[in-house]
Parts: sequence; structure tokens; C-alpha cells
Amino acid sequence: MDALDRKILTELQLDGRLTVTELAARVKLSVSPCHRRLRDLEREGAIRGYRAVVDPAAVGLDFEALVFVTLRWEDADTVSAFEEGVAAVPHVLQAQRLFGDPDYLLRVATTDLAAFQQLYDRQLARLPGVQRLNSTLVMKHVVDDRPLPE
Repeated sequence: MDALDRKILTELQLDGRLTVTELAARVKLSVSPCHRRLRDLEREGAIRGYRAVVDPAAVGLDFEALVFVTLRWEDADTVSAFEEGVAAVPHVLQAQRLFGDPDYLLRVATTDLAAFQQLYDRQLARLPGVQRLNSTLVMKHVVDDRPLPE
């Protein structure tokens, strides 16, 4: 990946709806080579997909919490079962496995505190292998969905 590929990625992170013509103009490349590079970046997996970024508050998901999860055991079966279970919970926007304690960090969005409490009790606490959950509430987003640095 060279500097031109990185510039293409930067421009697409800022505006994923650019046409190939607009993208080519922004990176100072003709359309055909730009399109070829774009296809290569998609094929190689540098570009994983395209999607709309929706404001959670606009769809009624005003409440956000970070949930730290510690597993009872960390054997392969428990980890696999937990990860499959957490992937099936739609209100979990992100799930990251961590080194050390806790084992996972979940970013969860719900309509309000009552909905979070129900999700916590009925789904998160019942995920396979969970020993302990610890939550903190998100007060405000300071940096959100920033493009990756060049």
C-alpha cells in the first residue's frame, strides 16, 4: 500500500458516497487508475464495506453504556460460546476482547436506563461463561468515528 492508496482510503472515510470520478479528482489521479486501485483495495480487504453512519439518538437509542466483562473460564469453548452469544445481541454495537482483566469491553446502546437494565439482566448477565459485569455510562462522545490516520 502506497501513499496514493492511503489518500484514497482517507477520502472514502470522509465521504463513502464519492463517485469514482470525484474520488479520482480529490486524489489527483485519472478515473481508470483510481478505479483499479479502489477495486484492489476492496479485493484485498483494506475496504471492508460501505454503510451509512446513523446517529443513535435519531433512532431513539439515547442511552449508551460500556460494559466490562470478566469470564469465569477462558478455555476455547467458553470464549467461543461467549463470543457467539454476544454477537447475537443487537444492542451490542461493539465487542472487543482484551488482554488482562477484564476480558471484554462491550459498547451497548439502548433507549434509556430501564431498557439497559433489562438488557443487562436478561441477556448480558446470562451470556455463557460470564463471571462478572461492570458498567459505566457514557456521558458524551468527544471523538467519534474518526477516520484512521494516514
